[in-house]
Amino acid sequence: MTGHKGRSRRFAAGGELHSSPGQRQRRVGELVRHLLAQLLRDGSCRDPALHRVSITVSEVRISPDLRNATAYVMPLGGTNAGDVLAGLRRGIPFLRSRLARELPLRYAPNLTFALDGTFDQADRISTLLARPEVARDLQPQTAGREDGDAG
Repeated sequence: MTGHKGRSRRFAAGGELHSSPGQRQRRVGELVRHLLAQLLRDGSCRDPALHRVSITVSEVRISPDLRNATAYVMPLGGTNAGDVLAGLRRGIPFLRSRLARELPLRYAPNLTFALDGTFDQADRISTLLARPEVARDLQPQTAGREDGDAG
């Protein structure tokens, strides 16, 4: 786009603005992910829904202005995911204040939590790959070609 020095913008299909996260966004997102994981591992949140629950923080996506962060989480085994998500949402003010102390930013990002769907997608793909007709298609078919060529 012309007129904006140093900024690269890409337009996706349909004319909407599409921008991939920059290095700083990725770096801050990774830092927030590590800090959240540490806070949740240490049991700093006293919410009963989070008591003795192992929570994986798989990814944190940060907005370009670094003001908003979405943390993708999943409790171990996916059990009580709704309760855990509700507990995390209740703990947002506490977690944000703890992040503000640790982050080298002017403002602590507003937090939102969402369940990570990649684990479900991986299970679905594994199930599909284990189906007999798919497993058959994945095997080399050299023996079948030799039999077909001989006849």
